Amino acid sequence: MRIRGAVLERTGDPRPYVESRPLAVRELELDPPGAGELLVRIEVAGVCHSDLSVVDGSRPRPVPMLLGHEAAGIVEVLGAGVTDVAVGDRVVMTFLPRCGACAGCASAGRMPCEPGSAANAAGELLGGGHRLHADGASIAHHLGVSAFADHAVVSRRSVVPVPRDLPAEVAALLGCAVLTGGGAVLNAARPAPGEPVLVVGLGGVGMAALLVARALGHPVIAVDARDDKLAAARALGADRAVLAEELAASGVRAPVAIEAAGHPAAFEAALAATAPGGTTVTVGLPHPDARASVSPLVLTAEARTVVGSYLGSSVPERDIPRYVELWRAGRLPVEALVSDRIRLDDIVAAFDTLAEGAALRQLIVFDTPTPSPEGTP
Repeated sequence: MRIRGAVLERTGDPRPYVESRPLAVRELELDPPGAGELLVRIEVAGVCHSDLSVVDGSRPRPVPMLLGHEAAGIVEVLGAGVTDVAVGDRVVMTFLPRCGACAGCASAGRMPCEPGSAANAAGELLGGGHRLHADGASIAHHLGVSAFADHAVVSRRSVVPVPRDLPAEVAALLGCAVLTGGGAVLNAARPAPGEPVLVVGLGGVGMAALLVARALGHPVIAVDARDDKLAAARALGADRAVLAEELAASGVRAPVAIEAAGHPAAFEAALAATAPGGTTVTVGLPHPDARASVSPLVLTAEARTVVGSYLGSSVPERDIPRYVELWRAGRLPVEALVSDRIRLDDIVAAFDTLAEGAALRQLIVFDTPTPSPEGTP
């Protein structure tokens, strides 16, 4: 079938991207789903820093690539062997498929799936190969999803079905921002009841960590370099907001500190603000060449723990239902993460906005087909 999607042609182009134009919305050919796969009509897709890190070259990936990994949509076609999802189901996309059989999948979320990680790095689906083509050439998949398009073919292991009455915008955010930021609290840090949680970096993932920490009853200290992000954090329930440049002088320390900025300075700040005996969790994705300074003596003398957490150490099938219930109970207002709603054709400007640090989550909202009158094809 023919689809429209945002294809990244080159990485590392200079900003502003509206001038260098490293990606463009174009028509592509999408193969039908193979065995163990689904065709999904995309309803909503979030513009995430993980997408930007491919655009700016921080995360090397094969190009051309159809970007997008945080999304929700409606199942339209089932591939052979898929029996536990129905046409018409709403599904949340997750950016790391889990094969269910490797050592990583046996780690209860602590380690990523090994075949899933290999497929993501190669720009392929979990079942191998590509389902996207243009001008006779294959187009790489982004993290097994490629959601910046009106339709996607994905592995069944890349989606989690959710109740149809869960709004698509909420569902989309659960698949990356909440799984990653919330999982850093829920799965990686595991603070004791009532313990404060400090969050460094208040993008979509950091704000999701704040929301989940609050939902679980933890006081939150929010840290960022931008005053507007701190104001937003206060509005979302942060008990204290501190400018990054003032954190060291403030003397603020917490038993749990989460770094969600993807920058060495943010990691160092989170580490320095972790109390003795505490845990520092890093979920940011810095450039592969980035390095941070760590004192082994401090780790030893203060009995500290440092945890790396990919996808919030989550098992999506286990964790997404819990977030759905928190949302239903009014304790997890993830809608507050939405900073703008845009069209697919606005995607290049959206990356400039994200790179400037001026957005939490920009959501691409796709047109919903109008149902045909009864009795017409």
